[in-house]
Amino acid sequence: MTPPLLRLEGVSVAFDAPAAEEVDYSLAAGEVLAVVGESGSGKTVTALSLLGLLPGAATVTGRALFAGRDLFALSAEELRAVRGNGIGMVFQEPMTALNPVFRVGDQLAEVVRAHGGRTAAQARRRVDELLALVGLPPGARRKYPHELSGGQLQRVVIAMAVANDPALLIADEPTTALDVTVQAEVLELLRDLRGRLDAAILLITHDMGVVADLADRVVVMRDGRVVEQGPVAEVFAAPRHEYTRSLLDSVISLSGPPPAEPPAAVEVSPGVVARGAHVAVTSPSLSAPDRPGDDPVLALSGLTVAYGRFRAVDGVGLHVGRGEVLGLVGESGSGKSSIAGAVTGLVTPAAGVVELAGQELSRLRGRAAKRARGRVGVVFQDPASSLNPRATVARSIASPFLLHTPLRGAELDRRVDGLLDAVRLSPSLRDRYPHELSGGQRQRVGIARAIALDPDLLIADEPTSALDVSVQARVLDLFRALQAELRFACLFISHDLAVVERLADRVAVLHGGRVVETGPADEVLTAPLHPYTRRLLAAAPVADPVRQRERREAWLALDGPG
Repeated sequence: MTPPLLRLEGVSVAFDAPAAEEVDYSLAAGEVLAVVGESGSGKTVTALSLLGLLPGAATVTGRALFAGRDLFALSAEELRAVRGNGIGMVFQEPMTALNPVFRVGDQLAEVVRAHGGRTAAQARRRVDELLALVGLPPGARRKYPHELSGGQLQRVVIAMAVANDPALLIADEPTTALDVTVQAEVLELLRDLRGRLDAAILLITHDMGVVADLADRVVVMRDGRVVEQGPVAEVFAAPRHEYTRSLLDSVISLSGPPPAEPPAAVEVSPGVVARGAHVAVTSPSLSAPDRPGDDPVLALSGLTVAYGRFRAVDGVGLHVGRGEVLGLVGESGSGKSSIAGAVTGLVTPAAGVVELAGQELSRLRGRAAKRARGRVGVVFQDPASSLNPRATVARSIASPFLLHTPLRGAELDRRVDGLLDAVRLSPSLRDRYPHELSGGQRQRVGIARAIALDPDLLIADEPTSALDVSVQARVLDLFRALQAELRFACLFISHDLAVVERLADRVAVLHGGRVVETGPADEVLTAPLHPYTRRLLAAAPVADPVRQRERREAWLALDGPG
């Protein structure tokens, strides 16, 4: 038998405590091996140890045989020769992997010359080849990182990783921060590169849908150890370990098949089609109309947000009723966060009206404006950066009371403890700091802070995207229970359509700053009327290799957003 390209034998990594213990797995040439597990499982530190990218305090033992050579036994110079030439690395966050002060082409050329020994002219030609390889135009070489989208940046990082034709590509969470359509494009690119370059891919991820879409085999890690491994189809169909079963049970996937041709609808006005309360627009200059019920908590009318000449939001009308969850979906740049900014007062609209419980927010001043802001709670995307690192849990939760009410002393302590209990956290955590909590605990603190003043409206901006699948499921269950109990109106912003399907009553789909489709969630997410919505849904991966193959074929068959 042909020996594997990469074989790990008893690899252990330790800092002050073990981070990975006795890890064994192998990877054949041209194969995609996914390593999965929650944060702290050891999957990333094990991969980084292969290239000597761990901090100096790390202790690494065992053997990592790459093409027959033990990577851990190589000198610094020998290992540097392996990096880039033999093994390429795609990091999780492309913006931090690239230097913001240098053009993309110069950074690619530096990699080509450092490892390939090419002249400046040869490096420029190779840069153009690499940009073409990952589907970027030659003009991208003159761009700075901030001038490119997230998907384009990830393509640049992939081009950098394959610049010198490595035999192995390590991809660490390569699609975590991407929208579903961009994620699908990046996965298709990796699949294409695997075929064209015959490169093996070591995929580090917590997204089981990505595993189902791309991987041949899967390794499951927990608490630094491998608990199960095998072909993806077998592990997903009949997981042997209890932890693997719990991971797969926690995955939230879209329930329906890939969307087919739209169902029959009636043209109610030029460029607008409808089926009951389900409305879509066929004209790119229109925004789908929204029919508010009686006394909506939030009502937007003709909302426009502009940054210079660019209109991020263009004439949007939306409403959210009491006790209702409106899911706001669309790709990056579609206008979701700009709408949230206009509602919270962080962004000044160029035109239109924002009403909260019948009050037009732009007309409020002084104490009236402060009272209105106290009626809106916000749960942010990244719980680590949204909490003050110098404030205790109790102080963070108490901050809305300190800002908007005279509540102090023992009564304030009782309210904080009550909120900790409401979000299923022990009062014993009140004196801890954010870095002493897990990601799920931090997000629960963020939710407690957001509901502290019993808000009329809660804005949740990608509240679970940074969480592991099992933690995400628990936070969503908590969120749904709180919403049912407190009956706040909720504007739930997400690019994860499965999460929106699970939580939302209605859905509004944004594209290019306009609402292109709106209606009941169970209709919009199962029988969409607009081609853009169909493409979004087809691009969303599911944690089932058989169903995911059907969805990928459906996505590839679609022509585009329309």
